[in-house]
Amino acid sequence: MADEAREKHLLAGQDQRARGFTRMVSIEQQAETFRASLQYETLLVVSADAASPAAALADLARRLHERGYAQLRSRLTFAEGAYLGSQGQWVEYPDPERAPVAEGKFVRLVRRIWGMLTRRSGD
Repeated sequence: MADEAREKHLLAGQDQRARGFTRMVSIEQQAETFRASLQYETLLVVSADAASPAAALADLARRLHERGYAQLRSRLTFAEGAYLGSQGQWVEYPDPERAPVAEGKFVRLVRRIWGMLTRRSGD
């Protein structure tokens, strides 16, 4: 069974609906691995087992990015039961590059019709 949370980090960013949020992330240690967990509204996201708290947080951020979360950053707030407040530096988790969305048949049709309607006579 996991020990009590080893560290707590403040995680801030935007959710999939572009609403700002700030929540606590608990880092728990089991044997030689660490796991980060976040509860946000009805969503519970847990990282994979990682070799360090930083790696667990990075995996948690990756999982949130996959769900459409953006502008994520974290800051250590509690360590070994001691409250650190805002002493720590923010760690940024850059948003992944998004591949351009392929244009569908409907969009191509609308573009072609728009082109025909806006074409000047005599061209």
